[in-house]
Amino acid sequence: MENTNKELKDNCKLELKIDGISCQACVAKIERKLSKTNGVDKALVNISNNMADIEYDEKEIKASEIIKIIEKLGYTPKRREDLKDKEEALRAEKKLKLELTKSKIVIVLSFVLMYISMGSMLNLALPNIIEPTINIRNYVIAQFILTVIVMLIAKRFYRVGFRQLYMLSPNMDSLVAVGTTSAFIYSLYISYRIFIENDNLHLVHSLYYESAATIIAFIMLGKYLETLSKGKASAAIKKLVNFQAKKANIIRNSEIVEIDINEVSKGDIVFIKPGEKIPVDGTIIEGHSTIDEAMITGESIPVEKVENDKVYSGSINKDGVLKVIVNATEGETLISKIAKLVEDAQMTKAPIARLADKVSLIFVPTVIFIAISTALLWWFLIKYNIISVSQNHFEFVLTIFISILIIACPCSLGLATPTAIMVGTGKGAELGILIKSGEALEKLNEINTIVFDKTGTLTEGSPKVIDIVSLDNDLSKDEILKIAASMEVSSEHPLGKAVYDEAKEKKVELYEIKNFLSISGRGVMGEIEEKKYLLGNKKLLLDNGINDLHEEEIHRYELQGKTTILLADEEKLIAFITLADIVRNESIELIKKLKKENIKTYMLTGDNERTAKVIAKKLDIDDVIAEVSPEDKYKKVKDLQEQKKKVLMVGDGVNDSPALAQADVGMAIGSGTDIAIESADIVLMAKDIETILTAIRLSKATIKNIKENLFWAFFYNSCGIPIAGGLLYLFTGHLLNPMIAGLAMGLSSVSVVTNALRLKRFK
Repeated sequence: MENTNKELKDNCKLELKIDGISCQACVAKIERKLSKTNGVDKALVNISNNMADIEYDEKEIKASEIIKIIEKLGYTPKRREDLKDKEEALRAEKKLKLELTKSKIVIVLSFVLMYISMGSMLNLALPNIIEPTINIRNYVIAQFILTVIVMLIAKRFYRVGFRQLYMLSPNMDSLVAVGTTSAFIYSLYISYRIFIENDNLHLVHSLYYESAATIIAFIMLGKYLETLSKGKASAAIKKLVNFQAKKANIIRNSEIVEIDINEVSKGDIVFIKPGEKIPVDGTIIEGHSTIDEAMITGESIPVEKVENDKVYSGSINKDGVLKVIVNATEGETLISKIAKLVEDAQMTKAPIARLADKVSLIFVPTVIFIAISTALLWWFLIKYNIISVSQNHFEFVLTIFISILIIACPCSLGLATPTAIMVGTGKGAELGILIKSGEALEKLNEINTIVFDKTGTLTEGSPKVIDIVSLDNDLSKDEILKIAASMEVSSEHPLGKAVYDEAKEKKVELYEIKNFLSISGRGVMGEIEEKKYLLGNKKLLLDNGINDLHEEEIHRYELQGKTTILLADEEKLIAFITLADIVRNESIELIKKLKKENIKTYMLTGDNERTAKVIAKKLDIDDVIAEVSPEDKYKKVKDLQEQKKKVLMVGDGVNDSPALAQADVGMAIGSGTDIAIESADIVLMAKDIETILTAIRLSKATIKNIKENLFWAFFYNSCGIPIAGGLLYLFTGHLLNPMIAGLAMGLSSVSVVTNALRLKRFK
C-alpha cells in the first residue's frame, strides 16, 4: 500500500536561494511554515549559504505557490537554476562589494560620531562649530545627522526587522532594529529637552546616538566577516567547479579549433597536449599518457591511460598527446556530478542540529521577553530604592534593555552545525570521499562494526595467475602460459582473461588456434601445430577420458585459497595453472588500524568457504561468512543492528545494494567511475581502501567541531545575557555598553565559522 501511495505522488524538487535570512530564527520559521503546508514533503534551509531544498507533490501544490508563501514571510526566493546565469553571479559579486562599501562608510561615520560625542569627555579637540560648550545645538544636530545617515545605509535591518516583528515572528534584525531605534528615540527626546531647556549642557551625556550608530557598524562588520568566512567554507565546491577547463581544442575538418567549453558536443574529438587540463569526460581514441586525477580521486600518483581508457574533466594530462572522443559535456561531467553531490550534502542537516533548530525557533521572542522583564525588574528595584544607581534611572534601564537585545542574537547558534558540515563534506571531496548527507557524516562517527564485501573491496576484484605447474618435463612454464593464453585469447571468462592478461604482460607471442571450441561451464578445446589441447576444469577432462587429475597435489593449492585451470593434451594432464583474487596490501593495514580503534570487522562473500577462510586469515578479520547471497548480506547486517551494533557496510555496488541500504551507513567503493551508487551514503572515489579510516576520522573531527561550536554558542548566550542584564553591575558597578554588546555579537558568529574552518587543515 505504501508503494502505491508513493507511485501516486508526483514528487518534485525545488532549490531556492533565499535573500533576507539573517539568523537561525528565520530558518526555523521558513521550515516550520513549509512543513505545515499541504503538498510539501520536506523543507530544509541552510543558513550557511541561504539555500533551501524543498520536496513537494506537484498534484497538491505548485512551485510558484511555494515561492509566494516564502515571499509572504518577508523573504526573497530565487530558483537555483536562475543563479547559474553569469549575470546573476556578477550581480551577487557586486552586491557583496556594495555591502563592503556600506560597512566601510558606516564604520567611518560611527568613529566620527564617537569622536564627536566623547571628544569633550576625553579632552579631545573639536571644531568650535560643534564644540558643546560653545555651540551645543550644532553638537546635537551633527550627531543626529550622522546617525540618520548610518540608519539609512543600514535600512535593511529596520525594514526586515520591523516587518518580522509585525508578523509576530521576530528575528535577529528585529532585535537590532528595536534596540537601536530605542536608543535613537531616547536620544531624540534628550535632544528636544536640550533645545527647550535653554541648551542644558548636562543632558549631552544622556545622548545615545553614537551607541545606535556603532552597534549598526559592528553588526554590519560582523555580517561581512561572516559572509567572507562562509565563502571560505564553501570553497571546496568552487574549487571543483573552477578546476574545469574553460576552453577545448576540437578537431574539425582536420584542423584544431579552440572553442568555449559550453560549445562542445558529444561525439566531438578533443585534442589534448601534454600539461593541459582535460576539458571533458571522454574515451581515448589515440595516444597514451599518464593522467593526474587527484582532483577526482584524491590520489596524488598519476594513472597510466591508453586507448579505450576513460578520462575525466578536471584531470591533467602529464606527458602524452591524446585524442579523446567526448562522452559528457559541461554539467554532465564526473566532476560536475561530484560538485552537485557535495552541494546537496551541504544542504542536509545532521541530527545534532535539531536541538539548535528547536532553541532558535523560540529564542528571539524569549530574548525580547527577557529584555523587557529585566528592564522592568531593574526599574522596580530602583524606583523602590532596593538598589541605588548613580546615573539617570531611565538611561540605566534603557542600556540594559538594548544590551540584552543586541548581545543575544542567535546567529552563532544557527551557524554552529551547517558551517562545520559544509567544511567537512568539502574536505571529504578533496580527499576523494563523497559524503551524501549530514546525517551520514554524523552516523559514521558512531560506527563500531564494519561489514566488508570481499571481491573488489578487500581484494583486487580480478583474479591473477599465481602458479604455473608443469607435469611434463619437456614443457617449460613459459610454454604452458603460451599454449593456455593462445586458447584463451578470445575468452570473456574472468579466469581465462586473467591467463591471457598474464601472457600479454610478459609479452608472450601466441600460437594460432585451429578447430577452437568453447564448452560452457567446462572450458575450451583447440589445435596448436596439429596437436589437440584441452583447457578448463575437471569436468572437461573427465568428459574427454582423462582420469589421472593429480587431485591430491591440486587440493594442496586449493587449501591456499587458489582456483585451478587444468591443461591437457589428448592423452594426459600436462599442467595446471592456479589463480587467486589478490588481497590488497592496504586491506591488511586497514584491518590492523580498525582493531586499534576497537571496531569489529566482518567479511561477507559469495565465494566458497575454503577460499573465504584463507583470505579472512590473511586479513586477520574478526568473522567471515561465505557462500552468501545479496539477501543473506542484508539479513546479516540487520542481525548485527538488532544486537545494538552501529554498522558500516562497505561494498562495490550492485550485489551489495540491499546491505548498503540497510546499514546505518552504506559506503561504496567508487574508484572514480561510478559516483551515483544510489544505495550508498558515502562513495570512495579512490581505490585506496584505507580511505575508509580517513572518512571515519573526518566524521569524528567534524562532529567534535560541531559540539565545540554548539558549546561556545550556548556558553556565549548563557554568559552574555546575564552580563547584559546587569549582573556585572552588582559586582563592579559597571554596565555592559551596548556598543560592546554589538561587537561581541558580531565576533561570536565569526568565531564559530572560524572554528569550523579549522577542519580544512584535516589530513
